[in-house]
Parts: sequence; C-alpha cells; structure tokens
Amino acid sequence: MEYRWRYQDAQGRDVAGPDVMFADQTEAEEWFSAGWRDLLDAGVEQVTLLRSETEVYGPMSLHPAQ
Repeated sequence: MEYRWRYQDAQGRDVAGPDVMFADQTEAEEWFSAGWRDLLDAGVEQVTLLRSETEVYGPMSLHPAQ
C-alpha cells in the first residue's frame, strides 16, 4: 500500500500539490513535517493523508491553532 497527501483549499476543494508517494505512514509524515510551510505558501490550506484511496486522517489545517 502506498501513502500520499490530498491537498485542499479552505473550502475543501482539491488543489494541485506535489504528486509524491510514500512507502509508509512515517515517511509521509516526515515529508509533510519538513515541507508544510511551502505547501501553505503555494495555496494549500489543508491536507488529508491517504493510504491508497482510504483516508487515514484529515483534513488537517496547515494554519497554526489559535
């Protein structure tokens, strides 16, 4: 099974983002942790982690908690 991120705007509509696949959840989360600011700068507002087409968790906002 492969993991990937779904990228969305604030209204939950899919937006373009890096098309990267990961072998496991840890690898996906480490990649996200290192680059979430770049995603936010590119217009991504929230992400969902997918395993194949199944949602693992999310959507998760890229904005800091208030």
